[in-house]
Amino acid sequence: MRQFFGMSQRGDLTEAVRGLTSPQFIMLLSNEAQFETHVKALESLYPGVPSIGCIGMSYDTRIVERGVGVIAFSDGVKAAANVLEQVSLMPVKYIRRLEEDLRQVGASGRDTVCIDFCTGNDACVLTTIYSALKKREISLIGGTGDAGKVSANGRIYQDAVVYGIVKNENGRVKAYKENIYHPLENYRFIASDTDKARYMIGSLNGQPAKQVYESILHVTDQEILTRTFQNPFGKINGDDICIISIKEVNGNSLSCFRQVNDSDVLFLLELGDYKAITQNTIAKICKEFPRRSAVFSVNCLFRYKLFSEHNYMDTYLQDMGTLGSHAGLVGYGEHYNNRFVNQSMTCVVFE
Repeated sequence: MRQFFGMSQRGDLTEAVRGLTSPQFIMLLSNEAQFETHVKALESLYPGVPSIGCIGMSYDTRIVERGVGVIAFSDGVKAAANVLEQVSLMPVKYIRRLEEDLRQVGASGRDTVCIDFCTGNDACVLTTIYSALKKREISLIGGTGDAGKVSANGRIYQDAVVYGIVKNENGRVKAYKENIYHPLENYRFIASDTDKARYMIGSLNGQPAKQVYESILHVTDQEILTRTFQNPFGKINGDDICIISIKEVNGNSLSCFRQVNDSDVLFLLELGDYKAITQNTIAKICKEFPRRSAVFSVNCLFRYKLFSEHNYMDTYLQDMGTLGSHAGLVGYGEHYNNRFVNQSMTCVVFE
């Protein structure tokens, strides 16, 4: 298979798709002002080609912040694109669409991946989608787009998740997740006084959550929202840690980007040697996939901000580019199989 990446910093779709011929699956990553126009234009240019899209930044070895990026697969790909609607209420209502697409593509765990873009309610969405994928041992990666809009096959949707089922007819696929954080000393908490609807943590070990965070790290209210880049929370999920980013301070509570429930066990995390971790990820991929056709990744917005502040983002993209054809999305939350995580990178590698 082959991966195409085209971009226009000024949002010119014609420029972004220059050189794209006979695509078998397309992902559109656009800006809020032009998203609807780009969705319609893309369908006109490539009618009937399975496609999904969202609002967000894109990249290969360069970042596209406000323009448009197009990622497409061709030469040995079989794909289907579709949507599950009403994700805030009952996404399972549409699960047969996914089951039928899996059947039509002939999906299997060895050679197929599900890529999704979501508008919200991610945890419920992933539980729903993965209920169908796990029967065939198929991996999922994806993320949340901006502004509450996504697209599939030339149509705009709100309160929805769009997905592509992508089968590599020439080899294997595998999903990866990269975590650049580890537990800080022995800070372990039991969450309480939570508000699941608003992703709120009221107390940690019986003390106001804001006070606990500030006293450990010696930060002020104003510093909490940037300190989460270095010190987010983490929740154990099996043998893995799912990162939980702080969104805002609300009185003595902390609002997060991921749901926390009463009695959840949380850890305070700290930033590790992200440059070394990136090199380890690259080395692992090269070892497991000596021949690579493409790598598609989703990087968290907070990782983008962190790397940019440390003047590392350009170097990071150049390093990932050593894998070959690498392109992706800057998301507002990352998906990895049935897990909704923050401040992470997920990717799929195609042999």
